[in-house]
Amino acid sequence: MWNSNFNRRFWAKALTKAGVPKVHFHDLRHTGKTLAASTGASLRELMDRMGHSSTRAAIIYQHATDERRHQVAKQLDSLARGQLKSGSGTQRARKSSKAD
Repeated sequence: MWNSNFNRRFWAKALTKAGVPKVHFHDLRHTGKTLAASTGASLRELMDRMGHSSTRAAIIYQHATDERRHQVAKQLDSLARGQLKSGSGTQRARKSSKAD
């Protein structure tokens, strides 16, 4: 099956029947990989999903979004607050050396 044949005979008709605007078939792959990357999938996991042997292609799908930036900031805030409560490794080491 040729790409032009597939698009004309099947894909365009399926989009029309589903009431979906014109979408390229490859857009589905890109969307799927971008969504997988947004779940926190590692480069290796993305490479495996795509069947690629280099990280170059996988990096393309790791779009930074405002939502993801906020998630990272919240997680870092949580980690930092936890460290402040328990004291840093340096602070704990100083306390134990004073006890000796």
